[in-house]
Amino acid sequence: MNKEGYPFVEIERKWQKFWEENQIFKTISSKKKPKYYCLEMFPYPSGKIHMGHVRNYAIGDVIARFKRMQGYEILHPMGWDAFGLPAENAALEKGVHPAKWTLQNIEYMRGQLKKLGFSYDWNREIATCSQDYYKWNQWLFLKFYEKGLVYKKEAEVNWCEKCQTVLANEQVEKGLCWRCSSVVKSKKLDQWFFKITDYADRLLEEQNLLENWPQRVLTMQTNWIGKSFGTEIDFKIVGSAEIIKVFTTRPDTIFGATYVVLAPEYPLVEKLIKDMPQENKIKEFIEFHKTRKELEDIEKQGIFTGQYAINPVNNEKIPIWIGNYVLMEYGTGAIMCVPAHDQRDFEFAMKYDLPRRLVIQSPDEKLTAETMTCAFEEEGYLVNSAQFDNMPCKQAIDAISVWMEKENIGRKTINYRLKDWLVSRQRYWGTPIPIIYCQNCGKVKVPYEQLPVQLPERVDIQKGETLADISEFINTTCPNCGNKAYRETDTMDTFVDSSWYFARYISPKTENTPVDFNEANYWLPVDQYIGGIEHAILHLLYARFFTKVMADLELFDVKEPFKNLLTQGMVIKDGAKMSKSKGNVVDPNDIITKYGADTVRLFILFAAPPEKDLEWSDKGIEGCWRFLNRVYRIVQQYAEKMKRIQDVECRMQNAEDKKLYSFTHKTIKRVTEDIENEFHFNTAIAAVMELVNEIYKYRLREDDENSLFVLNKALEAVVFLLSPMAPHLAEELWQLLGKKTSIFNQMWLKYDPEAIKEQEITIPIQINGKLKATISVAVDCPEEEIKNLAIKEIENKIKDKQVKKVILVPKKLVNVVVG
Repeated sequence: MNKEGYPFVEIERKWQKFWEENQIFKTISSKKKPKYYCLEMFPYPSGKIHMGHVRNYAIGDVIARFKRMQGYEILHPMGWDAFGLPAENAALEKGVHPAKWTLQNIEYMRGQLKKLGFSYDWNREIATCSQDYYKWNQWLFLKFYEKGLVYKKEAEVNWCEKCQTVLANEQVEKGLCWRCSSVVKSKKLDQWFFKITDYADRLLEEQNLLENWPQRVLTMQTNWIGKSFGTEIDFKIVGSAEIIKVFTTRPDTIFGATYVVLAPEYPLVEKLIKDMPQENKIKEFIEFHKTRKELEDIEKQGIFTGQYAINPVNNEKIPIWIGNYVLMEYGTGAIMCVPAHDQRDFEFAMKYDLPRRLVIQSPDEKLTAETMTCAFEEEGYLVNSAQFDNMPCKQAIDAISVWMEKENIGRKTINYRLKDWLVSRQRYWGTPIPIIYCQNCGKVKVPYEQLPVQLPERVDIQKGETLADISEFINTTCPNCGNKAYRETDTMDTFVDSSWYFARYISPKTENTPVDFNEANYWLPVDQYIGGIEHAILHLLYARFFTKVMADLELFDVKEPFKNLLTQGMVIKDGAKMSKSKGNVVDPNDIITKYGADTVRLFILFAAPPEKDLEWSDKGIEGCWRFLNRVYRIVQQYAEKMKRIQDVECRMQNAEDKKLYSFTHKTIKRVTEDIENEFHFNTAIAAVMELVNEIYKYRLREDDENSLFVLNKALEAVVFLLSPMAPHLAEELWQLLGKKTSIFNQMWLKYDPEAIKEQEITIPIQINGKLKATISVAVDCPEEEIKNLAIKEIENKIKDKQVKKVILVPKKLVNVVVG
């Protein structure tokens, strides 16, 4: 035995080779067993696996192994989110082609994952930069196009100067690029969009199918979609035929609207300010504030356009302003401002000395516009509102909306915060969009039989070349008329790749369809999906959208992609998320080299519940290493004796035997329930540690078959229960105990209910002869302690009464007599 510790290097190599050669984790779609599809979000091949990856994949691996041993057919695949801007940035820095850089990283990271012993079916590996994959991105794009879910238009878009590409709204975080944190600017470009808004209602309504998703994620998606019922009101511009359409959920305040504010990028702004005295000053204001979107702590600033609109309910001429706190992403990009009844409007009006008019009176105190120190946003009754005076707010909302529809100045409508998904990217390393432009035919779809439109390899990234710079790619012939034509040079947002990859894993080698219909209906939805909360909107919303469209295209019959969702916490060191910039990164390779993969896995699972942040601890790693060595030593100590044991009919007459046997089965029960319920791996491992302590305390009687039997069952249980968490060591110890087949071909242990019952009994508690409660106590619990426990259990029921007598019928019941 290695005094420095168990020989993990040899053990881990041995069993990784065994698993691979024997295809232990190959997926078999026999459909003879219940299926279980376990999936972790696939990584970007950045070059190295980090501890965040290890945590994500360790969680998934435990679940996959556990379910396999419970008798499920398992699909547990791995692949690579391989397109994207970082590869191009790396190419610029290192002078390496993105394809070469990406494939080298994939090879290295695949090796790291194999060293960690994750139970992936590598036969199903995919990389989104492969033609076999992105061909189907293009195929789906064309199907979406035929369905009316794809269009191209000139739009004011989010532009990242550093990344030299556009960003979807979801990829702008507090005014900054989600990828590089540069300030995002607005720019007008012709862009391709997916009409995700057509599915907004289904994305909301079918949340009821996601019973096992964290409420936090569902709330984030609900808020992002932002469905709201309200009224659209027409404000005519003085001296113009143009109309400003305003969406409001509070039409009851319309008589109090004293000015209008537009978003800086509102489409009519250029016309409004043309030839106005402050035109240049206004343009400077607009350009500055376009880049500062969605900053919660932004100081409200505005500038007067010099133009006026007409409040349609009273024909009052009111000024039109531009304000930095109004966003095109909300409503129509224009708001009517009621400073007496909206705090943002109140602050803006106070700053720029704009009028306030009270139109809702408080039922509790007399308000006046002149003395208000803040907006009155509560419900009350209408004043200064013509025929609607004295009407309660709730009633007025509907009444005024109906009246405006009759007067043709407004209409009831539904508004969504969600905007269509901008999928064009002006970069090289992505899926080419399969559209051709012909002078005669206009936009033409690339014929399906010509897919994939191949991404050309001859590109000089060092010069910043994109598809727009490659003439042999651009120039083509029109498939309709045969004339000269040119290709679309934008590539697809890489979130397209990750929006359906889980379906491609099901049949990664099919050549006539992106996913086999029958196989998809068997395996989908994914039973357990695991990934970070940061993907709640970007990836998860897009994946839900794609699933619904693919179902409508009759590619499968599934409405939602992921049945259960686990959002694991981050790995923290020194109080901050691990990152190179903070200098607090722990390299998994260093820990594997020093302690072995099983120690890394065990610590990651033991240090915190999956949904909580995990604080890295060198002491914690040491502790897990010592524990695995204790397990190795105790099994090795008794292994030869255990090989000779035959199952016997155990009589369990010895108290120590009974105690260990009972503890063993209690541990099986605890670990099983902890893994099944909320994935409490930390408490499951703690339970195994307690069982190991009990085994070390147990005194084996080598000439007693009962004693040998009890110890054998305890040792087998320890090895078995650790197997999903520390699989290499478990396989080795299982073999040491004389077992001939892989532990992962065994059925999960079941606990013996009788063994647990033997140590505990349930005692009914009566009050004056009527059953009121029960307690569980040890079978040898003293009578006085049982009485005290009974009184404590029912103390809330007898708090005003006097206990006259406590009658105990041993092992039967407790009757508390009260007066």
